[in-house]
Amino acid sequence: MNLPTRDLKERSFEFLLRIIKLCQQLDKTAGCSRRLSNQLFRSGTSVGANIEEATGSQSKADFTAKMHISCKEARETHYRLRLLAESGLMDPKKLASIIDQSNQLVAILTTITKNSRKK
Repeated sequence: MNLPTRDLKERSFEFLLRIIKLCQQLDKTAGCSRRLSNQLFRSGTSVGANIEEATGSQSKADFTAKMHISCKEARETHYRLRLLAESGLMDPKKLASIIDQSNQLVAILTTITKNSRKK
């Protein structure tokens, strides 16, 4: 069974730390920002948590399922980050790097999920 590389686990953890800091900023403003922060926090933290669960999976099917959930959560997080940028709730230039990082995670997790299903 292919386990996620150490690099992926580290990348997802670094991403999570950035999400936490971003959510802390968003929580300072009432209204839409705070509601989006809650949703972003849930999906963003789920990415790494499911990668960690996949590492301890009991079977190939379990591994694939956990990685697929992680990929879905990464896509949701990417969507919410884009929403923050495009809505004007945050400066798109300040979000460009984390949006790129989320896009990379989606690509990596998509590839892992597809390859895991093939084998």
